[in-house]
Amino acid sequence: MRHQLLHAAVQAPNGQWLVQHRADSPVHILDGPTAMVDLAAEIQHRIRTTRNHTR
Repeated sequence: MRHQLLHAAVQAPNGQWLVQHRADSPVHILDGPTAMVDLAAEIQHRIRTTRNHTR
């Protein structure tokens, strides 16, 4: 959220995650903790890739 790559992530009572990339984007449903970790890894990769291009 700090780098504006994710607007919101909320865990639902059934273990799914509701994720929104921007305030005006649709909400995506992730099936559980593994999907959330995959999303976090994707965001970290984008941050590192972007950081390397700006150096």
